[in-house]
Amino acid sequence: MNYSNPTHLQAAILDWAGTVVDFGSFAPTQIFVEAFAEFDVQVSIEEARGPMGMGKWDHIRTLCDQSPIAERYRKVFGRVPTDEDVTAIYERFMPLQIEKIAEHSALIPGALDTLTRLRQQGLKIGSCSGYPAVVMNKVVELAAQNGYVADHVVATDEVPNGRPWPAQALANVIALGVDDVAACVKVDDTVPGILEGRRAGMWTVALLCSGNALGMTHEQYQALTPERLDAERTRIHALFEGSRPHYLVDTINELPEVIADINRRLEKGEVPQLA
Repeated sequence: MNYSNPTHLQAAILDWAGTVVDFGSFAPTQIFVEAFAEFDVQVSIEEARGPMGMGKWDHIRTLCDQSPIAERYRKVFGRVPTDEDVTAIYERFMPLQIEKIAEHSALIPGALDTLTRLRQQGLKIGSCSGYPAVVMNKVVELAAQNGYVADHVVATDEVPNGRPWPAQALANVIALGVDDVAACVKVDDTVPGILEGRRAGMWTVALLCSGNALGMTHEQYQALTPERLDAERTRIHALFEGSRPHYLVDTINELPEVIADINRRLEKGEVPQLA
């Protein structure tokens, strides 16, 4: 038996907030700010956005490891945050997140039509998120009410290690019955999500404008002048550079053209690991 490269994509593995739902990825970021505030520690929304894409406990740990935030915590509690302190913040974060997730549950404009086109091309739709299962269940429920149902969902606490490790993406490969990781494309608005796809051996697509990196509502995004939009794209390109995405586009609505290009590359024998 000999190995042969796949000649077309079989599955798209999609992130949730900032990719398919919640333009600007506001649901997780705002709740981080509120959770820290309940411990009398100020965290700006810009700081909260920094580690986006990680599992939420790891996200809080990363924030607490940043010197300015650790110093603010020390002024309140007389010590820098321990893992037990991180867990306490996380345990406050979780009910806040579940309570307020519906406020940011709208689908990205145009996403549902785009995903319908992908399914018509025979692609399976997998998904994963930095949310734990208890939050993910609510996100999935709300998305279904708006017409979006993924073929498979993997929460960050359903695998040994979340992003930037590849476990969630690979769990989708297994569940969807995909026969080669090179026949998958991972779509995400965060660097950890792109690293996840890269480490899983998949094609990767970074979203520049619908997610965490731009951090604007759809209305704010549409109101940007061409000059400001170009400047923001340049800035966000630089943020993603180290994670080496294969493609960078504004929103998921450009994905059909990307998939057509990947299929052309696969037919010529190219594979994502060498691209």
